[in-house]
Amino acid sequence: MRPRAMTKLTFAAATAAALGLLATLTPTAGAHQSAGHRPELKRIGYFTQWGIYGRDFQVKDLETSGTAAKLSHINYAFGVIGPDGKCLMGNAPGSDPWADYVRPVDAANSVDGVGDAADQRLAGSFNELRELKAKNPGLKVMISLGGWSGSAHFSDAVRTDAGRKALVASCIDTYIKGDLPVDGARGGAGAAAGVFDGVDLDWEWPGSDGAPGNVIRPEDKPNFTKLVREFRTQLDAYGRSLPQRRHYELSAYVPTAPAKIDAGFEVARLMRDFDFVNLQGYDFHVSGEKTTAQQSALFAKNDFSVDQTVKAWLRRGAPAHKLVVGMPFYGQGWTGVTGGGDGLGQPATGPAPATWAAGSEDYKFLKKLAESGTYALHRGHRNGHAWLFDGTTLWTYDDPAVLRTKASYVRQHGLGGAMVWSLDGDTPDGELITAIDRGLTRR
Repeated sequence: MRPRAMTKLTFAAATAAALGLLATLTPTAGAHQSAGHRPELKRIGYFTQWGIYGRDFQVKDLETSGTAAKLSHINYAFGVIGPDGKCLMGNAPGSDPWADYVRPVDAANSVDGVGDAADQRLAGSFNELRELKAKNPGLKVMISLGGWSGSAHFSDAVRTDAGRKALVASCIDTYIKGDLPVDGARGGAGAAAGVFDGVDLDWEWPGSDGAPGNVIRPEDKPNFTKLVREFRTQLDAYGRSLPQRRHYELSAYVPTAPAKIDAGFEVARLMRDFDFVNLQGYDFHVSGEKTTAQQSALFAKNDFSVDQTVKAWLRRGAPAHKLVVGMPFYGQGWTGVTGGGDGLGQPATGPAPATWAAGSEDYKFLKKLAESGTYALHRGHRNGHAWLFDGTTLWTYDDPAVLRTKASYVRQHGLGGAMVWSLDGDTPDGELITAIDRGLTRR
């Protein structure tokens, strides 16, 4: 966003030893302390709203795979900011009330084994997340607002104090208070109360280029700081107003490129209001580029990398324990690769064919390629990344060995944990999330 010479454990240990990772800082424990979950570092996974369709990835799959027990947070992607500058549900690109809370889930696909009734106010994935939380005490669910294709209206919405207040209030009403539009028996005031435990801001990107057509202004940078302050203020006020006071968490997805950080993020000020931020740890290079390259290396000389990203945020005043490292459950792929060798750094004719979108493929499919005998698996042993190459097509991705090494890096450097995009890319038995979990807990 793989072949065979070394075992997962041997590779992770060798890489850690080579890099001197075992002699670094003591980890900072996180706040996740609930029964059934390991208590230390954050384990955050994005659940995609649209994954229930073609991929047939349901909330229940998080339970049957054992993934839910290894997570501290689920980020639900995405909530929509409308052209009026408010959180909205329905009648807008990216909004899907059917998936969120209208769709009846049958017993076979339900977390609790009971199908949704026609007269219940909350159904769909929101209700399944509520059931998942009941089975996994301490698991938190965040609503992620925006995303790559949903950030067009942020800049307009936050230009004024009144606009920021209206945006934040609308998002709290919809997701934290759970006031959903009425759709037949579904929805109404408080219908989704208790589903969401906080807000994750996925504005891609304040002050710099994101998806084509996004509005960008130099004042996005201070306005983003003010937006974060407004979210912190209103979330805290609402939490204090409840009979049993509670803290609602606030996070963001933030970029790797130093130029994008400096264009849009007043880091030291922002981090006072955030509980944590999720660092972009993938898409360092993408399949639209003319030359093959790594997309998610832990280390890379004179290039983007996880380590470079972490250091960029630390230098700008972010506390280490609030930095959560993003890790991909997918790969970037090129075809028409020429030049021989192991394929990396060579010209290509375009993105590789794939199941859902050219140039991007889920790990669960790439694992099959690695096991097919057609592709050779290559590893950047010192750099912490892997790629597959069959002489023509190349896929760069993270497998369990890479993820264990990255998780060890997180733990040894006192960082906040790991985040993954996205949970539907894993195997049915949760192979990747298990690798991360073990890497974060190993002593």
